[in-house]
Amino acid sequence: MHYKKIILGALALVVLLGVFLGSKYYRIYFKPVVPQGLENYFVEIPTGSSGGEVEELLMAQGIISDQEGFRTVAERLKYYRDPMRPGRYEIQPGWNHLQLIRHLRGGRQTPVYVVLTNERLLENVAGKVARFIEPDSATLLNAFKNYQTISPLGYTEETLMALFIPNSYEFFWNTSPEKFLERMQKEHERFWEKDLRKEKAAKLNLTPTEVYTLAAIVEKETNQNSEKRRIAGVYLNRLRIGMRLQADPTCVFATRDFETTRVLNYHKEFDSPYNTYVYAGLPPGPIAMSSIASIDAVLNREEHQYMYFCAAGDGSGMHQFAETLAGHNQNVSRYKKNLRNFQNGR
Repeated sequence: MHYKKIILGALALVVLLGVFLGSKYYRIYFKPVVPQGLENYFVEIPTGSSGGEVEELLMAQGIISDQEGFRTVAERLKYYRDPMRPGRYEIQPGWNHLQLIRHLRGGRQTPVYVVLTNERLLENVAGKVARFIEPDSATLLNAFKNYQTISPLGYTEETLMALFIPNSYEFFWNTSPEKFLERMQKEHERFWEKDLRKEKAAKLNLTPTEVYTLAAIVEKETNQNSEKRRIAGVYLNRLRIGMRLQADPTCVFATRDFETTRVLNYHKEFDSPYNTYVYAGLPPGPIAMSSIASIDAVLNREEHQYMYFCAAGDGSGMHQFAETLAGHNQNVSRYKKNLRNFQNGR
């Protein structure tokens, strides 16, 4: 009888120990740990992070609360490496340690969408891109201006803006500046291969970069897509006869006086290769990021004899065109009159 009690007691201890170990095992491995109601379920693990830094990141963001339990499962699954796998990962509420670690270990990133719009300077492009991917704007800008990085792509610092075609692009968050530029080069080539764009540029005796440079001027001249082909035709007419483009946006760019509302003699006389009032031909590179509409406006320019244009001055945002200087002067007088009437509310 005495031995029977001992055996039963031992069995009870084994059962209790099993229950304890089972509950601990369940809590560590299978109990949901990612809470409901977090503001952010995306985890961004920086490049070069250590295992401890990843743990601290998950703790700080509220993804996990049991750092020791997380480490136990992570070690069992051989998650730790030096450095840890970087990237942007979407986490699901209700996940347990096992699900969370398998997801992070598998490297199944959630992509980001880099949205490029009509930025003016490389600094602006770097700032915009840095909103979406891991490298900061300074790191991106250094790559944009690094000769050894951009020269193999066929660009200089002055012409690099022509690489960027406004659109939305899918990237992994931890994309490096070099990989970003390589991707932009592929997208650029894909764009120019479509719709006979390269062939159309060749017929104009222009390279794609030169087309883009002229398109950037057209972009800054008007917001009206309906007249971009006509404005492009004026500039191409001037280029054909060696006449200076005399484009106001180029002297604004040269002076970096982007807040001005009126182009003055100071702007027109400013000595810069970008100032087309001073120098003939196209500027050294684009004065802004061009829209696709402006690029295609140059490639499909309107054929006409216009050599001049000026704003209509009536609030429409449109322009008046002339073939001769005398006709242009009449349009300028009309512009001044329209502007006065528009400002006076008539």
